[in-house]
Amino acid sequence: MKLLGTVKWSSMVVLNRSIPEPPTAVLLHGILGSRKNWGSFVRRLAQEFPTWQFVLVDLRCHGDSASIKTRGPHTVASTALDVLKLIAQLRITPRVLIGHSFGGKVVLSMVEQAAKPLPRPVRVWVLDATPGKVRAGQDGEDHPGKLISFLRKLPKEVSSKRDIVNALIQEGFSKDVAQWVVTNLRPTGAASSSSSSFSWVFDLEGISEMYESYEETNLWKVVENLPRGVHVNFLKAERSLHRWALEDLQRIHAAEESAADEGGGVEMHVLEDAGHWVHADNPDGLFRILSFSFKGVKA
Repeated sequence: MKLLGTVKWSSMVVLNRSIPEPPTAVLLHGILGSRKNWGSFVRRLAQEFPTWQFVLVDLRCHGDSASIKTRGPHTVASTALDVLKLIAQLRITPRVLIGHSFGGKVVLSMVEQAAKPLPRPVRVWVLDATPGKVRAGQDGEDHPGKLISFLRKLPKEVSSKRDIVNALIQEGFSKDVAQWVVTNLRPTGAASSSSSSFSWVFDLEGISEMYESYEETNLWKVVENLPRGVHVNFLKAERSLHRWALEDLQRIHAAEESAADEGGGVEMHVLEDAGHWVHADNPDGLFRILSFSFKGVKA
C-alpha cells in the first residue's frame, strides 16, 4: 500500500523486472467499499495473466484514503480526477479501467475528462451501473441512500461489530450487507480485547455527498460520443433488475451501433446468477467475461 496525491492504492504486479512497463488495469470500488473488495478477485486475475499489473484504489472518503483530507465538492467528477492524477504520477498508461457501481461512473468520467492521456485502445468496464439515472432498490439492503442515512445515526466509535451487524439486520438490511459494512470498522485504542473499541474508517459526510453526485451525474454523452479507440463494456447483473430500465438497455444498444461507425465501441453483457455485488455473487462468471480484455495484450 502506498500513498500518492489524494488517494491510497495498492498493486499486484508482475515480478519479472525485465518488462519495463507491464500493461496495467485500474480497478475501482463502489460507495461504502474499499480497494480490499477487489483483493481475492484480482489475485486470481494476476495469477492467470502474470504479465499484467493491477492497481486497486481506495477512492476519496473511503478506506485508507479517508485519512487524507480532500477538498470538496465530493463528486463523481472530482473522484475521477483523483484517479487521473494518481495514474499520471505513477506514470502508467492503463489499458483497462474497471469500476463497480459508483466506480463505474467514475471510469466513464475519467474518459470524459482526460481522453487524451488515456491509451489507445483502452477498455472500460462499467459493472452494474448505468450512465444516467440511478434506480436504487426499494428494499433496505440494496438502497445505498437508506444505508448511508442509517449509518449516520450510529456513533463514530462502537464497542462491538456484532452489535452493529444486529442493528443493521433489525433495520432490514441483509446479513451479507451488514457483515460487509462492518469491514469498515478498525480497532482503536488498546489492543486488549476486553476493552477494545472500533471506529469507522470512512468519511460518511463526504460519502453522502458522493452518493448524491452519483444519483445526479449523467454521462450518456460520453457513451454516445466515445473517443476513437475507447471501448466501453456495460455489465448488467441478472438479478439487479431494478437498476436497469428498458430505456437504458435500448440506449446502450443504439450506442453500440453508432460507436462502431466512429471507431469506438460499446458492448452489453449480462452476468447470470448475480445480484449487484457481482464479484462476490458470481466471481467465476465475472472472471470469464472480463478475461478477454487481458488476453493477447503485450507489454
